[in-house]
Amino acid sequence: MTKLGSYDRLAWLFVAVFVLHNFEEGLFLPGFLASAPLIHYPAGPTEFRFALIALTAPSPVLAWLSVRRNRMATIIHCGYALAMALNVFVPHLIGTIALRTYLPGVVTAVALVLPVSLLMLRQAVREARLDLRAFAWAGPLTVLAMAASIPMLFALGRLLLGG
Repeated sequence: MTKLGSYDRLAWLFVAVFVLHNFEEGLFLPGFLASAPLIHYPAGPTEFRFALIALTAPSPVLAWLSVRRNRMATIIHCGYALAMALNVFVPHLIGTIALRTYLPGVVTAVALVLPVSLLMLRQAVREARLDLRAFAWAGPLTVLAMAASIPMLFALGRLLLGG
């Protein structure tokens, strides 16, 4: 019997909060960005949502592989958790403070994504599911790869969907 706080359960809970957070962003962030006069964002709603879906879609597959003890999937999925923990601060908290207004996604980011991401990472280490030496370089590399893919995903969304 798996405990509530096990890595396997936290991996799936991470997927759920990641999807919920990105759903909130997909619904409300494009309208917010369009109405914010000081923000120039390089994507319209269609390409923004395309990129969001493309970045979110691998997470359930990674979780599934990870709970089946695939080491590489665990490292990458934990990299996703690291990326989302950092995403709480940039842009959500910093944006909310700098703009002095609610930035869509900040509540789900702070209340759900941050604690679940950190719990999942901690549990992966506690259960020896995550090799910290490999994660020391692969975690930041996953974060950078996700961030670097965003402009390419915007362009692909524009190309495929006419955004």
